[in-house]
Amino acid sequence: MDSRPRTELYPAIEPYDSGAIALDEVHSMYWEQCGNPNGVPVVFLHGGPGAGSAPSHRRFFDPAHYRIVIFDQRGAGRSKPLGELLDNTTPHLIADIERLRTHLGIERWLVFGGSWGSTLALAYGEAHAQRCLGFVLRGIFLCRPSEIEWFLYGLKNIFPEAWAAYTSGIGESERGDLLGAYYKRLTDPDPAVHLPAARAWGTYEGSCSTLLPSPDTVAYFANDNVAIGLARMEAHYFMHDIFLPRNSLLDNVGKIRNIPAVIVQGRYDAVCPIVSADDLHRAWPEAQYVVVPNAGHSAWEPGICAELVKATERFKFGDYSA
Repeated sequence: MDSRPRTELYPAIEPYDSGAIALDEVHSMYWEQCGNPNGVPVVFLHGGPGAGSAPSHRRFFDPAHYRIVIFDQRGAGRSKPLGELLDNTTPHLIADIERLRTHLGIERWLVFGGSWGSTLALAYGEAHAQRCLGFVLRGIFLCRPSEIEWFLYGLKNIFPEAWAAYTSGIGESERGDLLGAYYKRLTDPDPAVHLPAARAWGTYEGSCSTLLPSPDTVAYFANDNVAIGLARMEAHYFMHDIFLPRNSLLDNVGKIRNIPAVIVQGRYDAVCPIVSADDLHRAWPEAQYVVVPNAGHSAWEPGICAELVKATERFKFGDYSA
C-alpha cells in the first residue's frame, strides 16, 4: 500500500448546509458547510481581501474527514453588499470569524488561508489562539509597506506589460501615488468610473499570479463580481495598513508558535514574494516550511495545489513532518 499522502484535489461536492448571517444593519455574510457534519472542522479564508470563495475551494479537504466551512468575507463574493467599505476592517473580519464559529457550534477548527487569507489567518490566530487546531498558510502576505509598494510598483520589473496596462488609465501626474489614484476611482459611485478601474486592477493581479501565463486566471480576476470586491477592498485595506499596528503579525507570532502549522510558498511568487514567507518562518521556526520550486502565487499552480492537499492530509493524522 502506498503510504505517501494524497496530493490530488478531492472531487467536487455540494454544501449540505448554507446560510447568511446579518452582521449589522449593512453587512450580511454568506457561509456554507460541506463534507462530514461530524468531522474535524476546518475554516477556509479566501484571498484578496475581497476576492470571495469558489466551489473549487471545497476540494482541498477530504470530505469524509473534514467539516468544511467556507464563507465570503464582508463585501466579497456572495456576502452583501458587494464591495461595501463601511465598517470593513481586519478587526471586523476577525469578529465575523468568531461569530460564525459560535453560530455553527464549533469549539476549535483548522484554519486554512492563502495570500490575504494567510494574513487574516495569522491575525485571527493571534487574537483567538485557543480556537485554532492548526494552520495551513499559502503565499504569505504580511501587508507591510514594502509589500504594498512591491505590488504597486515593483511588479513592473517582472511583468512590465501587465504594469503598463495597469497604469494606462492613470495620468502621469498621478502615477507617483497609484494607490490613491485607484482608491479615488474605485470608490467613485459611477460604474463608468469604478468598473474599468476594478477590471484593470483584477487583470493586473491575475496576470502576475502564475509562473506561466494563465488566461483562465486572468479571466477569473477580471470578472466584474470578483474584480469589484477584490480591487475596492484591496485598495481600502492597503490605504489603511490593514487596520492593524505596523508589523503586528510578526510581532505577535509568539502567541501561536505552539500550534501546528504548514507554510506553503511558491519560489517565484511575484505577487507575494518569498521574502515574507521566509521572514514568517524565521519568526516561527516550529512551522513546517515548504517551498515549491516551480510555482508562482496561485493556489492552482500544480505544485502548490499538491502541497496544500498534502498538508490537509497530514493534519488528519497529526503528521506535520516534511
